[in-house]
Amino acid sequence: LVAVAVQLKLGQKLAEGKTKEIYELADQPGHVLVQSKDQITAGNAARKDQMEGKAAISNRTTSCVFRLLQEAGIKTAFVRQQSDTAFVAARCEMIPIEWVCRRVATGSFLKRNPGVKEGYRFSPVKLEMFFKDDASNDPQWSEEQLIEAKFCFAGLAIGRCEVDIMNRSTVAVFEILEKAWATQNCTLVDMKVEFGVNVMTKELILADVIDNDSWRLWPAGDRSQQKDKQVYRDLKEVTPEAMQMVKRNFEWVSERVQLLLEPQSQGRVVVLMGSASDLAHSERIRSACSSYGIPCDIRVTSAHKGPDETLRIKAQYEGDGVATVFVAVAGRSNGLGPVMSGNTVYPVINCPPLTPDWGAQDIWSSLRMPSGLGCTTVLSPDAAAQSAAQILGLSDHLVWAKLRAAMLNTWISLKQTDRKLQACNL
Repeated sequence: LVAVAVQLKLGQKLAEGKTKEIYELADQPGHVLVQSKDQITAGNAARKDQMEGKAAISNRTTSCVFRLLQEAGIKTAFVRQQSDTAFVAARCEMIPIEWVCRRVATGSFLKRNPGVKEGYRFSPVKLEMFFKDDASNDPQWSEEQLIEAKFCFAGLAIGRCEVDIMNRSTVAVFEILEKAWATQNCTLVDMKVEFGVNVMTKELILADVIDNDSWRLWPAGDRSQQKDKQVYRDLKEVTPEAMQMVKRNFEWVSERVQLLLEPQSQGRVVVLMGSASDLAHSERIRSACSSYGIPCDIRVTSAHKGPDETLRIKAQYEGDGVATVFVAVAGRSNGLGPVMSGNTVYPVINCPPLTPDWGAQDIWSSLRMPSGLGCTTVLSPDAAAQSAAQILGLSDHLVWAKLRAAMLNTWISLKQTDRKLQACNL
């Protein structure tokens, strides 16, 4: 997106790092401007160089990454891209920990774990944390050290609950971006993120930046093609030609990252309902589909009373090449699901609107099938939409990202509810 051309009232400079400056916004309480610099560094700034255009490249990259995460449902500090080289974010008190998530063993992990060969694949991912302290070269910390540090930021004490939330969130963020980069045939090898506490809401959120300094990215899983800051770290000598190569890599990433916001294959859900009386049930499925960004058509057809029309509708949706999941909504005796399942290789989900009087008997028409039929049965409209999303998410990283973020947010909500309950009991 082209930056919003609004003249901001900049307040005092709150912080300055190796690659960015942070200013308070006088007319927007609780917000800051994160201004990138044209500087690239390695080894705690033991090596540093100017790279013309890096601020704009990094800002474009981080803005796209945060938009992808936010649209999935991950809570972040990012608000909007403000200019070519700056973005607006919620003001946070930062937690001085770099959370590192690894899929493939490389870099410092190999030095700290002799005997592990480069390329060793972590399943599940490997999580590490490092205390941000330049004087001590960012030492690796354990969860116990972080808990025992008894940090408190913006009034939020960092205890076991907060550590668990950051731990889980880091893994979810990595997996969402890993899935997204895979659409560009790129392996996300590892990445680092940071968290902060929103000074206004006291909420723990993903903050700082995620750009080409934050990860290792190997096209086609080939380290020799690496596109990230490691190329700069590996330079034996910094020459103008070498810096041009580094810049070309950064530009390549900032162009590709914009493609991550686009669906690679847009699927759809088609709800077939037996009669207009099933509309409320079907609308709940459509509403849940929209929360995953999945288009949903609703059609009326009866496999008992008009099987030829049911099969004509089926053929219409099979004929345009769009990945489709059919959901059959039919009360009493469900003929729709079984007839559809016996006549299409597309997935069919039964979601019958059961009634209290005959529901226990009617359900069997959705459960007990002749051989050769593979339709599943889900009673809840929300769960039927989720099941369809899980099928379509196998080939659509944006749907998968929404499912993964929803799973994380449910986990966080349960964790926080449990803690509040414990506090009441005490």
